[in-house]
Amino acid sequence: MTIHKEGYKSILITAIIFAVINLLSFYFISYSLPWLSWVIFVLTLGLLLFIMSFFRVPNRQLTKGDGLVISPADGKVVVIEEVYDEEYFKDKRLQISVFMSPANVHQNRNPIAGEIVYNQYHKGKFLVAWHPKSSTENERHSVVIRSSKGEVLVKQIAGALAKRIINYLTVGQKVEQNAEYGFIKFGSRVDLLLPIGTKVNVQLNEVVKGGVTVLATL
Repeated sequence: MTIHKEGYKSILITAIIFAVINLLSFYFISYSLPWLSWVIFVLTLGLLLFIMSFFRVPNRQLTKGDGLVISPADGKVVVIEEVYDEEYFKDKRLQISVFMSPANVHQNRNPIAGEIVYNQYHKGKFLVAWHPKSSTENERHSVVIRSSKGEVLVKQIAGALAKRIINYLTVGQKVEQNAEYGFIKFGSRVDLLLPIGTKVNVQLNEVVKGGVTVLATL
């Protein structure tokens, strides 16, 4: 397991805060209220470990295959339904949504290989990521990947806690399946819009792993 590059600054700041708070606690509190000093230590250590865990990138045996749509993120499947896409396709699509809690790995991976033909950031609200309107009203970043099997729209959606979406892709770029394409800080969600008739390989509330679980077959 490694630490994601987006986490270095956050971990450093948290570590400094941890050190300063506990030095002050040891100097001013530990003699008169040792139990309080220990409580402060445990709480601040827990925060530091949580931040380190949030930015973790585990080593995995990745799944690859032409026509397979691999989960772009860790989390739980919260939506499987037909929707009308007003942003790019202008027709009906099959939507599969994966909700990421703050405890999940937040690295995002390309679900298929192909060429980036659309890349658009949208300002918006910060509704909870499982809210039905979060797909169209929240801050989000949409990317369309075109392959020989068709086009897939992948949408990074900010949640109530996630206030920063990071996307590394550009239009015209050729991408590999499971290569990293972005990162969302804290609780968030990823939507995939697939062609109608796509075979779905997962169920609602199923826990999936980014780069590993096959969500659908084009």
